[in-house]
Amino acid sequence: MPSTYQIQHRSQLLNALWFYQDRNGYIPDHAVADLARQLNVSRVEIEGVISFYHFFLRKPGGKHQIYLNNSILTKFAGFSKIREAFETATGARLGQVDPTGTFGFFETACIGLSDQEPAALIDLHPFVKLTPQKVHQIVQNLKAGLSVEAICDQPVTNIQYFPPDGRTVFFRPYQEGVALRRALVIGPEAVLEELKKAKLLGMGGAFFPVHLKWQSCREQNSIEKYIVCNADEGEPGTFKDRVLMQTMPGLLLEGMLLAAFVTGAQKGYIYLRAEYRYLCKRLMQEIASFRKAGFLGRRILGLQGFDFDIEIQLGAGAYVCGEETALLQSMEGQRGEPRPKLHFPTERGLHQQPTVVNNVESFTAASRILELGTDHFTRNGTATAPGNKLLSVAGDCDAPGIYEIEWGMPLGELLERCGARDTLAVQLGGPSGELVPTSYSDRRISPDDLRCGGSVMIFNKDRDLLRILRNYNRFFMHESCGICTPCRGGNFILSRQLRRLQQKLADRSDLEQLHDWAAMMRAASRCGLGQTAPNSIIQAIERFPDYFDGITSVDDAQLLRQFNLEDATAAYDQITKKQR
Repeated sequence: MPSTYQIQHRSQLLNALWFYQDRNGYIPDHAVADLARQLNVSRVEIEGVISFYHFFLRKPGGKHQIYLNNSILTKFAGFSKIREAFETATGARLGQVDPTGTFGFFETACIGLSDQEPAALIDLHPFVKLTPQKVHQIVQNLKAGLSVEAICDQPVTNIQYFPPDGRTVFFRPYQEGVALRRALVIGPEAVLEELKKAKLLGMGGAFFPVHLKWQSCREQNSIEKYIVCNADEGEPGTFKDRVLMQTMPGLLLEGMLLAAFVTGAQKGYIYLRAEYRYLCKRLMQEIASFRKAGFLGRRILGLQGFDFDIEIQLGAGAYVCGEETALLQSMEGQRGEPRPKLHFPTERGLHQQPTVVNNVESFTAASRILELGTDHFTRNGTATAPGNKLLSVAGDCDAPGIYEIEWGMPLGELLERCGARDTLAVQLGGPSGELVPTSYSDRRISPDDLRCGGSVMIFNKDRDLLRILRNYNRFFMHESCGICTPCRGGNFILSRQLRRLQQKLADRSDLEQLHDWAAMMRAASRCGLGQTAPNSIIQAIERFPDYFDGITSVDDAQLLRQFNLEDATAAYDQITKKQR
């Protein structure tokens, strides 16, 4: 392996940083200096990019780097016991490297394995359904010299439900090339018309019509255009895109090919989150198969002028890169900070050229519509949102996994199908989505009612709401890019208010302040992260009033009676006594 990475363009920076991270277990000083010299930028600028991403380390992180998922589902599934087991087995405290330099032990946000918790990544390979005994066996095997690849788990797909009577869209036999060949016969305008008739919405949570995005890119007068698949599935509790890439990556590639055929793009990228690095091999094999079959490359299926190829761009651990403009910044070798909304990506996207950005499920659904026909798609769902939706269901239920539902399924039916009992609350669409009580059971999951981009986390009545909300808040504080004050400062202030609630030092005015700060964040934050970070907190206050009545005081006098001067000064007294 060469000792240095020859970088030709700033957009190769993430690949270069991964080269040094893989080679050394961290990014050494000489690598920073070399990359700065090659790109003719300051070392500080390279440092700024490195520090933005969770999986890039600037000091040795151990021969084997362990990342334990710290999402709320893992916390409830036994995080503390697994943490203790790793610390005992490796000799490394959380956030540190053991004295021998063999193991680095860290925590990370949701890794897309919520249906198989507790879970961890070791050298970015998955280990699921961890127990203390399993942890000790894993570490023993690594100490004995076994490779991580040899002992890691293969995450199961857990496809629990899809509509009967042939109404499934996603989980049916797939034959590569059928959708593409039909597209070449009917032409790009007809492809757009098919997607329009199907009313296909983007499946990432914004629900923007797919045909409008593709049409906008098609209409741009530019020779250089791009198709980007957002496979940075980072919303806590979501794993549907992982399952699609595991089971039917060809559907994804074919969807990207359809977008290229419609828009005239010649280059495509799959921006794959680092937590899914173990899927690279499967995706690369499918890309190679498509090239061999004549579906990728020059003159695809013999059509003059239809040239298109796909590469994988590996991310490095940043939730905010799920936002499409932050993702594009990351692909250009920058910090993944969302761009000001001056232009749509279809106008000025990657390298300031027209770019279509859709997620895995959206491209996959487009493939199925062209393959099966609009009528098959629209016979399911509702009048305004036809078709099916993939949901990642996890938490307190008997059958966690993937559920392909028809848009419009009542929430209560989903809870019954997954075996949820004694439910307190359901989180739809991740921490930035909808937190609802079981009184919403008759409400329907659809873009017009209960919106859900894919994550369904179920909490029973043994769970504490405030613990859930504080976990969400810590997640947003950590994942905020920090570029705008409303998000950076707002999330911190929310954390202080939540802490007051936990300490039972809050009254009703504190709840009013939470509402005020949430309104400010929604109005002034630069991107969706800050705008939606307070959602679950405010929804909890509004939808679970009895809970908050029980943890807030009515008046200040009651709070003063709860104050204990001796407890408040205990640490000070202990220190001063030692100094006397």
